[in-house]
Amino acid sequence: MTPRSNPSPLPDLILEPLVRAALMEDLGTYGDITTRTVIPAGTTYAARLNAREPGVVSGLQIAALAFRLVDPALKITAHKTDGDTITPGDLLMEITGDAASILSGERVALNFAGRMSGIATLTAAFVAETRGTDTRVTCTRKTTPGLRIVEKQAVLHGGGFNHRFSLSDAILIKDNHIAAAGGIRPVLQSVKAQASHMIRCEIEVDRLDQLAEVLDEGGADVVLLDNMDTQTLAKAVEMTAGRMVLEASGNMKLDRIAEVAATGVAYISSGALTHSARVLDLGLDF
Repeated sequence: MTPRSNPSPLPDLILEPLVRAALMEDLGTYGDITTRTVIPAGTTYAARLNAREPGVVSGLQIAALAFRLVDPALKITAHKTDGDTITPGDLLMEITGDAASILSGERVALNFAGRMSGIATLTAAFVAETRGTDTRVTCTRKTTPGLRIVEKQAVLHGGGFNHRFSLSDAILIKDNHIAAAGGIRPVLQSVKAQASHMIRCEIEVDRLDQLAEVLDEGGADVVLLDNMDTQTLAKAVEMTAGRMVLEASGNMKLDRIAEVAATGVAYISSGALTHSARVLDLGLDF
């Protein structure tokens, strides 16, 4: 599998509402009263954003934006880029200027950078387990409400891929849709009759007889193999013989990824990438 290059940064215009909302939450109605009380006006300083443990960094663009929104006059010098591998003690960013401004933006910047770096680091660990195969690791919609775009960007920084961003991106027929619509054939027939040629369709199955029905009916581009054991996944790959893209999902934990990738599925999706990632320890040092 060819290694991925780091994705291009998102426009700050897209990120700014998220960061601004976080700053407003933290600054409250009267700003940083501690800093205003104890830091003499005009005090300047140079702060260093450092790594305190190894991982893959993400959220540096957002951290820089947080400082700039507090004070556009702050000088920010990046020493690492989102998607870089980091080790303890690495200097990630320097922020120079008004000390009060730096202190007022510190927590929001660290919250974003630590959270996103944790996601990127966990994703990189999943991706490492697929080495030697063509299987791609992808995230899900199990993201923090309001932060999906940056959490999915962190998955990209870790070398993973993004699943759909919202309910409007693609057709994804889950078990509840199938039950409500009366079965696999009726839902696929509806897709073939109504869906735009520009929209891809994925359907979830949890048994091989359901997969056989999908293959017979057609109308799907991707089949989500849900909560299947590894032996069944391998049989599904053999049955499909490249006719549709296969995605393995459900109970996709780190210690299982290598054996699942070895079955030949095209994608492994895991909600854990975003809902269970541990915050990476980063620190702002004066």
